[in-house]
Amino acid sequence: MSDQRLAAGVDLGGTKIYSLVADSEGHVLGEDRRPTNAALGVDSVVERIVASVRAALEHADLEFADVEGLGISTPGPCDPARGLISEAPNLGWIDVPLVELVRKKVGIRTLLENDAAAAAYGEMRFGAARGKQHVLYVTLGTGIGGGIIIDGRIYRGASGAAGEVGHLVLEPDGALCNCGARGCLEALASGTAIAREAQKAIADGRSVTMAGIAGDRGVTGEIVLEAAERGDAVAEEIIRRAGRYLGLGLVGLLNTFNPEALILGGGLVGLGDLYLGPAFAAARECGFEQILNDVTMTTAELGGRSGALGAAALITDRQPA
Repeated sequence: MSDQRLAAGVDLGGTKIYSLVADSEGHVLGEDRRPTNAALGVDSVVERIVASVRAALEHADLEFADVEGLGISTPGPCDPARGLISEAPNLGWIDVPLVELVRKKVGIRTLLENDAAAAAYGEMRFGAARGKQHVLYVTLGTGIGGGIIIDGRIYRGASGAAGEVGHLVLEPDGALCNCGARGCLEALASGTAIAREAQKAIADGRSVTMAGIAGDRGVTGEIVLEAAERGDAVAEEIIRRAGRYLGLGLVGLLNTFNPEALILGGGLVGLGDLYLGPAFAAARECGFEQILNDVTMTTAELGGRSGALGAAALITDRQPA
């Protein structure tokens, strides 16, 4: 067993709960994955979080009393100071006092952090931004979110909602976003955007390949990538265009925050150079030279562990909520 201080971390998502116990150097000693089953309600999810953390601890032959605390990474805007999930559409939750509910069950210090912010902290402590103090993390999936690290600390904004980078407006008359605005980065560069454009192409008869791969399953980013890899020019252009929009969004972030590291994570990183190439090219083309000289732009190292490791590190680093 490690001699380092220990903490538990949870990455709470709309479909899964991932828990781990780690030391202050980021070594994972035990972990657990299970479905969230959010439709069963808040109390049921709280019980599943506690059971998942207990299982991760048992894998390491530990108990709750052996760790300094529990950090929880959660989707959507939250208020870390109050331990409140303000709004989590993937869970169907509004104003849920998750920290209070969990702490009553586990009896140890518990804190809450936005998932992208926790992932940013995890990458700064143990991953692709190790040793950096000014870090931007952008998570790319069904939606687009962000985490901001300034002077080695998470920047949360006035009430904990900072980092909604997916809702930078790039085209005021562009595609409708889930937030209600038009032309948001998320509406133009996310997995949802790629699937929407692919579905249009199929409906217009412009891609027999994508239509054949999708069948009755519905279109996903993976299907569009598979079509592109088979030489489908329409699929390839959809991914490249989304990547270009991503790069334009990144320019605004780079020029605003002047970070040392810009880390891209999430499922869409799997689209590879077809998506990331245009993104990084646009950022380099449009960003200020001094800022570009300061920054390393790369992908996340910690994969699916980044949020839970970041949340655990907030405990062992004794960061305030």
